[in-house]
Amino acid sequence: MKLKLIVSLCFALLLVQSSIDISAATQPVSVKAPVGEIIGARDTDVAVFKGIPYAQPPVGERRWKPPLPVGDFDVPFAAVKFGSACVQPKPVAASVYASAPKPMSEDCLSLNIWVPNNAQKAPVFVWIHGGALRAGASDEAMYDGTALAKRGVVVVSINYRLGVLGYLAHRELSAESKAGISGNYGLLDQIEALRWIQNNISAFGGDASNVTIAGESAGALSSLYLMGSPIAHGLYHKVIMQSAYMITSPELREPHYGMPAAEAVGDYVTEKLGAQSLAGLRAMEATDLTEQALKAGYVPWGTVDGVVLPKQLVDIFDQGEQAAVPVMIGFNSGEIRSLRFLAGETPANPATYKSLIEERYGDLTDAFLKQYPATNLEESVLAATRDALYGWTSERVAIKQAKIEQPTYVYYFDHGYPAATKRGLHAFHASEIPFVFENLTQTGPNWPNIPLNKTSKKLSAAMASYWTSFARTGMPRAKGAPEWAPYHPKKSYMRFDEVPIAEEVLLPGMYALHEESMCRRKVAGTQPWNWGTGITSPVLPPKMEACND
Repeated sequence: MKLKLIVSLCFALLLVQSSIDISAATQPVSVKAPVGEIIGARDTDVAVFKGIPYAQPPVGERRWKPPLPVGDFDVPFAAVKFGSACVQPKPVAASVYASAPKPMSEDCLSLNIWVPNNAQKAPVFVWIHGGALRAGASDEAMYDGTALAKRGVVVVSINYRLGVLGYLAHRELSAESKAGISGNYGLLDQIEALRWIQNNISAFGGDASNVTIAGESAGALSSLYLMGSPIAHGLYHKVIMQSAYMITSPELREPHYGMPAAEAVGDYVTEKLGAQSLAGLRAMEATDLTEQALKAGYVPWGTVDGVVLPKQLVDIFDQGEQAAVPVMIGFNSGEIRSLRFLAGETPANPATYKSLIEERYGDLTDAFLKQYPATNLEESVLAATRDALYGWTSERVAIKQAKIEQPTYVYYFDHGYPAATKRGLHAFHASEIPFVFENLTQTGPNWPNIPLNKTSKKLSAAMASYWTSFARTGMPRAKGAPEWAPYHPKKSYMRFDEVPIAEEVLLPGMYALHEESMCRRKVAGTQPWNWGTGITSPVLPPKMEACND
């Protein structure tokens, strides 16, 4: 009783110091983890711990250094306030993905944990946010883990370095490194967070031997990178990827596949920003550096450095060197409706469209036009770009996992509702997230309002059940919903429309077309794959023997 009183008094003091407004129904909860005592807040069903640092602040001379483990807490840590978002550009106000401005800092390497009451060896679900590796944060309301935690999983969401601060490669940085490499700092942050989870999550009732990493868009790309990184293997046991894209990545020192070397990009950024050297870049204020690098055209990607990312992702998966774990992966029918800049301008008429495809696809023209006909130009342009990025990736991962005898569960999110349809955003990129987290009302200010009707709630409950079941057992199951079969051997998948529908053979012909296109570009070595599809595609290399497998 005396100990409980002491914890309550400490909690009250910490709340005052943190300026947190908390409901009377919330009570303090203390966890003694290997890293130290952590005090969070508990309501009726779930305890929440916010803003826990998992690595030392990457500031000053530690800017562009691999993360270092955080030291043990000397005093109880008040985990009652989300940590700062990592530094990123100002959001575009009109974007469907816009959110309210939030505190930002280079000192941003924190995570949040939602724990079901009385958790013991509960499965752990680690969420990696999206945002093109340059934006986003773990504190988005849409990612609130309360509902999933109520289903019996420990939910963790993480921040990681973004943009130029998270992914810059540079000759001087490589010279500083014992391994002679640079870049991938944001990815190394994710790996450090997973190490922290391995070391500490059991104190929260989580099972360190049953960790699922999950992410959407750049979070799903990050998950692909983690699957391909040998230093991350063993830190997780299952993977969920929502709208992943197995893109070409720059290589550290040599230009390849039509992309400049990552270190050369570092030279370019240094010159464009007038910094002269790495010391000059480190002296720049973080927000100014981020904004200027964006204006200069810097785009963050993982770097193939031979260590963190030993090869291109397509090679890793082709050679069976990816993580041998069960996977759930899928994409949305309307991915590009909210990302139209990726698709190019729709041609004025069918004749122009056919001419452009013939010029670019040569002997693959008939196959392309069969898949994306000229009868509905707008839809064909959007679908071709969607499939080259997300559809092809989903099916490719399923095929490659089957070859290493690991199950993959594929989905296709095709659910629409009036507010989205009215804006031409049926099943748009990321629109599945509120359904997965059962957070139908916790979306951004420009997000089409999801109706709180029986259909929405039932679909959301089914998806949340599938996702948490997969995290628990490696098999997605939902009471009262269809059985979800693995992709192999019948090319099975689950389509989420108004209800889940189990089907077979998703978009026939799609995978073969884009796999052939990717292979030709890769073998030729002069073009990146995925970027530039259909009307925006470069002229593809001719048919080649190496792509007949």
